[in-house]
Amino acid sequence: MLSLERIEFLLIIAAVVALIARRIRLPYTVGLVVAGGIMGAIGLLKGYSLTKELIFTSILPPLVFEAAFFLHWKELKKNLVPVLVLASVGVVISAAAVGFAMSNLVGWTLPAALIFGALIAATDPVSVIAMFKELKVKGRLRILVEAESLFNDGFAAVLFSILGVWAAGAHVDAAHVSIDLIREIGGGVICGAIVAGIALYLAGRTEDHLVELTFTAVAAFGSFLLAQHFHASGVLAVLVAGLMIGNLGHIGAITDAGREAVGAFWEFGAFVANSIVFLLIGVQEQALGKVLVENLDVIGWAILMSLVGRAASVYILSLLFRTTEHRIELPQQHVLFWGGLKGALALALAYGLPENLPQRDEIIAVAFGVVAFSVIVQGLTMGPLMARLGLLGERSEPSSSS
Repeated sequence: MLSLERIEFLLIIAAVVALIARRIRLPYTVGLVVAGGIMGAIGLLKGYSLTKELIFTSILPPLVFEAAFFLHWKELKKNLVPVLVLASVGVVISAAAVGFAMSNLVGWTLPAALIFGALIAATDPVSVIAMFKELKVKGRLRILVEAESLFNDGFAAVLFSILGVWAAGAHVDAAHVSIDLIREIGGGVICGAIVAGIALYLAGRTEDHLVELTFTAVAAFGSFLLAQHFHASGVLAVLVAGLMIGNLGHIGAITDAGREAVGAFWEFGAFVANSIVFLLIGVQEQALGKVLVENLDVIGWAILMSLVGRAASVYILSLLFRTTEHRIELPQQHVLFWGGLKGALALALAYGLPENLPQRDEIIAVAFGVVAFSVIVQGLTMGPLMARLGLLGERSEPSSSS
């Protein structure tokens, strides 16, 4: 874990990078990764490292909670069907495409290849939401992309967990998979709902906005830890907790002053978490430089197949809605495809792989390579793509039910 002094140093760097990035019109997340790589190379960030524990216990909860807190349930409900289909079936399609390609084209064992496919199928809300905030995207497109990314995270983690049990040699059949799905998904939803319900009840007993804010912080981290304790999805738990507090808090539970304080607090918390994770991704990329070069051909295949898998999931599944009220327009499909950035979750899952898993070191290196391409190349080109598609500057878009 990072010490207070190291966090302060990272925040100073992040603030300076934010100023420079805004001035030269560089995406903030890309600027952080580049800055982390440069400072890692010259030794200023020596000893700083990205770990699974840091990502899961300190980074994901505030980022997922903040994103879910600001999601409006009425808007989400209108688009829930395509979001859930893309985030569940889409993950399976993408993971299968990448997994079988890495097995047949690169020569990895099938368990290692499918596990890699599952972890790289996750579109990271950390990257996606940060990018969309910078681009000031509004309306249905933002709901589709951000919500799909949040739910996608949860489903990818569930698929990764099931494949991990299979790769470890345990007997896996339809009954076991069903039980795991119920535990991971249902358990995550229940844990998030319970913690959020308690937090809302207690917040409703006070008008002190600082106490209300404290209960939301407990809900964000507590829902994640409770779900993890019961081997359920921590990401889905935080997602549910954030949605409930963000959409039910105004009904007598959180005061107007409290809601304003909560919103400001979590915006700052997301900024801090984003800053730390992207700087450390840059540091880690620089530290793995030699390994990345040695696996450049494999990384190339992985990048290609992750894009192919993402394209297949988005464009094929979008056909299901072409004659319904949930129709996704082609320009929006392009953004869903190219905006499916990879990030911290994929790296956390890779670091959590068993030490005895074949190709474990390669999987970690290749995952970093794909994430670097995603954050830098896709991050840099997302704005120009949306401008070319005529999607920038739209303050609102027709809802799916209109």
